[in-house]
Amino acid sequence: MALRLLEAGFALRVHNRSPGRAAPLVAAGAWAAASAAEAVAGADLVCLCLRDDRAVREVLFGPGAQAAVASLVPGALVIDFSTIAPATSRELAEGLAEHGVAYLDAPVTGGTEGARAGRLSVLVGGAADQLERARPLLEQVGQRISHFGPVGGGQQVKALNQVMVAGSYAAVAEALALGRRLGLPMEEVCAALAGGAAGSWALQHRAANMLREDFPLGFRLDLHRKDLAIAQAEAAAVGLALPVSERVAALEDDLIAAGFGGEDVSALARWFA
Repeated sequence: MALRLLEAGFALRVHNRSPGRAAPLVAAGAWAAASAAEAVAGADLVCLCLRDDRAVREVLFGPGAQAAVASLVPGALVIDFSTIAPATSRELAEGLAEHGVAYLDAPVTGGTEGARAGRLSVLVGGAADQLERARPLLEQVGQRISHFGPVGGGQQVKALNQVMVAGSYAAVAEALALGRRLGLPMEEVCAALAGGAAGSWALQHRAANMLREDFPLGFRLDLHRKDLAIAQAEAAAVGLALPVSERVAALEDDLIAAGFGGEDVSALARWFA
């Protein structure tokens, strides 16, 4: 996503909490910052893409002078691409507002393929005028930008996305396992089914990996499990059971315990093996 912004001509200062991870961006023309505070100093637009709620809180409001809030200027806009709980997004927006800083929650979906191609779907919660301010940037990373009301709305829709991902990936993995046990020619089966009612993103983009038992990222299994927990909490708050998601979460827990959490979500196929 950052490379897309560089290619579009945005002047970019970058910071990654893991040393060395920003090197390709620096080689492409970004300026490396030693801390989050240094990265955001004087910036009009600030983008975050972090692992979880705790990471976002620490980067924005962590102790000491290295936290971003120490250098955010009044009038800046924080665009948070992270997938976190809707309540956390609202909490962050309130904290930033005390410093005169606006906030959009803008989680994305579309995988690494979509990120590289600038074809992500961006799910936005926040003020409409701030979305319009961010739109020229968002259009470089996303093919579709959708607004879902106040802060937290984007995160709620991302939770729905992860529920759908859970069901579709698990269904493909289960069907492939059955087909293999039946001795069917599974490459031909997948090609035949992709154009019918069973067609899905998971079938089109991940079935081949499942058949090869090779699970490059993609999207990490343990991060999807984290996202499912957000969806489960949202469902519990409104008194709704999510039986399919709960079953997939249990499968993912088994695989994470077995050491496969760093693989792509398509590693769900390992459970059936």
